[in-house]
Amino acid sequence: MAAQATFKSIKSLVPLLDRVLVQRFKPETKTASGIFLPTSATNTPLPEATVIAVGPGAPNKDGQIVPTTVKPGDRVLLPGWGGNSIKVGEEEFYLFKDAEILAKIQE
Repeated sequence: MAAQATFKSIKSLVPLLDRVLVQRFKPETKTASGIFLPTSATNTPLPEATVIAVGPGAPNKDGQIVPTTVKPGDRVLLPGWGGNSIKVGEEEFYLFKDAEILAKIQE
């Protein structure tokens, strides 16, 4: 993973080209029956995230802008690797390329 950047406000960060800013879902710290899980069991990042912001898209071979395939508010499935970590206060966000996102979750 790349070096971590820190910002004061998430609104100060605007993704460029085909980058997508996401926030991973936090793992549950307690089971449905009320048992608290140890931090070692909740350290693995979940593959699901919410899209916070997207860039306008990247140019194709002909120079035309191809828009990103997701929009803010979408739930997406992420790979277990990659992304650039960004810290805003105590919250952690990630920047991925649009092509790295595995799927959009529709319910």
